[in-house]
Amino acid sequence: MNQTIDLEKFSRYSRPGPRYTSYPTALEFSDAFSYDRYLSFLEQGEGPLSLYVHLPFCRSACYFCGCNVVFTSKEEKLSEYVDYLKREIDLLARHLDTDREVIQFHFGGGTPTYYKAFELDEIMNYLKKTFPNWNEEAEVSVEIDPRFFNEEQMKVFKSHGFNRISFGVQDFDPKVQEEIHRHQPYETTRAAVELARRYGIGSINTDLIYGLPYQTLESFKKTLELARSLDPDRLAVFNYAHVPWLKKTMRKFDETTIPSPEVKLAILQHTIDYLTDEGYEMIGMDHFAKPEDELFGAIAKGELHRNFQGYTTKGGANLIGIGLTSIGEGERYYAQNTKNMKEYEAAIDAGRLPFERGVELSDDDVIRKSVIMELMANFSVDIPRVEAEFGIDFADYFAEPLEKLKEFEEAGLLSISDKKIQVAPTGTLLIRNIAMPFDAYMNKYEGNKKSFSKTV
Repeated sequence: MNQTIDLEKFSRYSRPGPRYTSYPTALEFSDAFSYDRYLSFLEQGEGPLSLYVHLPFCRSACYFCGCNVVFTSKEEKLSEYVDYLKREIDLLARHLDTDREVIQFHFGGGTPTYYKAFELDEIMNYLKKTFPNWNEEAEVSVEIDPRFFNEEQMKVFKSHGFNRISFGVQDFDPKVQEEIHRHQPYETTRAAVELARRYGIGSINTDLIYGLPYQTLESFKKTLELARSLDPDRLAVFNYAHVPWLKKTMRKFDETTIPSPEVKLAILQHTIDYLTDEGYEMIGMDHFAKPEDELFGAIAKGELHRNFQGYTTKGGANLIGIGLTSIGEGERYYAQNTKNMKEYEAAIDAGRLPFERGVELSDDDVIRKSVIMELMANFSVDIPRVEAEFGIDFADYFAEPLEKLKEFEEAGLLSISDKKIQVAPTGTLLIRNIAMPFDAYMNKYEGNKKSFSKTV
């Protein structure tokens, strides 16, 4: 970017807004989308698959975390869950063509590497027995907490073709780590990255978060430099979502120690400038990748996609969520498993998938999802493409959103022509705000400050 922005002016745009990992957002999920309807989508599905397995357990809480996790030190709980996962996979196989090609797999958490190597191996073997058709170039990835990672686990990942590892870092500053209840020395993270490299993992990502308590621009500069010294292929730099009304651990923070919108914007601007100068390219609103990375190539081809796992080149696949609170996605639906472990187990014991809620997309949802996700992924919208794909007149269909975007256009944050909406480099800092006018559900949440985290 390398352009100084008016931080005070930009901070005025800070308002609650979705991160658009889905559209419609999870707030629209409900039991109006029935179990039988979900099964019909599974049974009628075709084409490639993306599999997601949620391993929800953590030993202790990281206070900033917004994930759905279960805290335990009891190993039997972990092993019992593996048995339930296998039974859930069996149930899926009754309603799903398991010979469909698998082009993407992801272990999420929780802390996947809280599991022992033999348990991870057991899950993968069972999946591959049930879903035997894995593409040779499938993206096979896992989220790893460097504090829970050893060579035996790495051997299992290598044996099953894992080719992408994401290491959770968040921040290297000791004071910040103390406050967020995540003590993780730089040396621990470096050793984890070096272990993955020794086993030939060619795509390594590090996750950072800005906006955490006690962070300053100067402290985050040091975190960035340390993260860069690990030479990751990608970095994800997320805006901390402070939602204490949803996550009790966040109530432990003294909110006066959380950086102001101006400071957060300064951190984000420096992050963009620093990583760009270091040879990375900005991908979407919170990812950075080396130019040779496939994410960057996907932008040029218009093939970058956004889903619950972040940015990916593996679009067009049905996402099948497996495990507690997992979310699946098809062309016309989202479906989420229950968040309650007892309900999860009871459903499987009764011979039912642990489905709880979801949403079936209308024609309007599909059109708006296409536009919003293209903005979030590529910072632009190809208007003729949308018109041709959906048979609409873009200016007429989106008259109201285009009117709302004039404010951003007049501020030099984007440009609009008959052919394209193009977000300017400074406008990327506000991409969630720019996407929100296309969201048909936003009016429902106006004035409700507890619907979403702040955009800035």
